[in-house]
Amino acid sequence: MARIHPLVGDYNHISSWHDPAVRLDRAVLFRLATSAPFERAVRSVPGGERWAWLSASRYVAGRTSREARTVAAALLAHGHGVSVDAFGELVDDPAEADRVAGEYHALLAELPPAPADVWLAVDLSHLAVDVDPAGAEDRLAAIADALPGGRRVQVGAEDAGRTDAILDCVLGVASRGLADRLGATVQANLLRSPADADRLAAAGVHVRLVKGAYLEGTGARPHGEPTDVAYLELARRLSRAGATWSAATHDRRLQEAVLQNGPVTVEQLLGVRSDVLDGLARRGVPTRVYVPYGANWFRYWMRRVAESRGA
Repeated sequence: MARIHPLVGDYNHISSWHDPAVRLDRAVLFRLATSAPFERAVRSVPGGERWAWLSASRYVAGRTSREARTVAAALLAHGHGVSVDAFGELVDDPAEADRVAGEYHALLAELPPAPADVWLAVDLSHLAVDVDPAGAEDRLAAIADALPGGRRVQVGAEDAGRTDAILDCVLGVASRGLADRLGATVQANLLRSPADADRLAAAGVHVRLVKGAYLEGTGARPHGEPTDVAYLELARRLSRAGATWSAATHDRRLQEAVLQNGPVTVEQLLGVRSDVLDGLARRGVPTRVYVPYGANWFRYWMRRVAESRGA
């Protein structure tokens, strides 16, 4: 089966992560990922924009929704579901957040109809949850309400400082009778996640279980074995609760371990271990690929580079 995107390797389990020098490298890269001066500097260097885009394009479906639709169609043809994200973050202007919401509504009109397995994905800071939580809830509710039956909008995880705001927003939208149109992301490395997973499952919200990629100061387990164990414990917890959930990880050992508990969708990022996902699909395992696009690709790319230093 032909590859959809370049193969870049499994960055979710790298033994060198335990090396303090690697941890420092990763922390620096994460800070650079949110540094506007660094982004401007890279783009201003002759050839810098082109070089950065060539590297980023393995993870990003394109700059436009048309390009994203092309990538999504290829993935669907290979038997994978997709979650399409007009990505961005850290919006502090409600008017800009309204524009972003409008882009999602326009995207909905462009996506292939059912039975194509197409969801949306969004980070709530892109909908201005930091400055306008009530408005962010309304925007998310309107997107969810516009979805055809059987589709969801997956809300991404952000740093732990936003977890309460994100959880409140998702549960608020679920309480409007839209739980079956929603997904939320739970990070296994956060100490609070078992309680959060229980609340989401009880509300009927789909749970996307990830290891957790952010570098947290407090309230989080170290990456490596402690987070891996927590991931498996949360997977069992969700399965026993009868929750609707998916295992979002590139760690082959974790994928196979959770599949021992019964059928579950395995999710991966675009451009990472596509061979593995194709193999799972051939085995009849439901699969889904996160398909981001948009002009705000630089920060996303830098996060992928940081994670490649170990997660």
